[in-house]
Amino acid sequence: MPLTHAPDLTQRAPRSARVRLGGYAILPRMLDKGRATIAGKNGEYHYDCPMDQRFAEFVGIDAKALSKQLASGKGDWEILEWINKNAKNKRTPSEICAWSHAADERVPMDVESRQFFNELQTKMAPKREDIGTWFDMLDVDDFVTFGGTP
Repeated sequence: MPLTHAPDLTQRAPRSARVRLGGYAILPRMLDKGRATIAGKNGEYHYDCPMDQRFAEFVGIDAKALSKQLASGKGDWEILEWINKNAKNKRTPSEICAWSHAADERVPMDVESRQFFNELQTKMAPKREDIGTWFDMLDVDDFVTFGGTP
């Protein structure tokens, strides 16, 4: 099955990290980046970045193995079924919900991360007071990258 539904991330952002698939935050964004990377249309987005790695570690899958599944042309639901079947860490719905909520609320914790976060906000949206989490920052970065004014 060919990869026919790869997003062009040079033209639009991947799905927000807040979007869920099977209850998992991050996963739809990771799939968009993986498909775009395979198609050579990932732009500035990176598959298997530290955020993707947190997801892969939580479920216990290898990002390279997931990429092979994406390359085969599987859709989101088929990928979710593959993850559920192949995950080393079998998670309950409540564990998935708690993990996704924690990911959604994740903030920069150490001094270096807070400094980096503040520099990004100063560059992209200096007057915004509602950017506190990494997902907030990703959403603003995606918006600004494709011409939006914060």
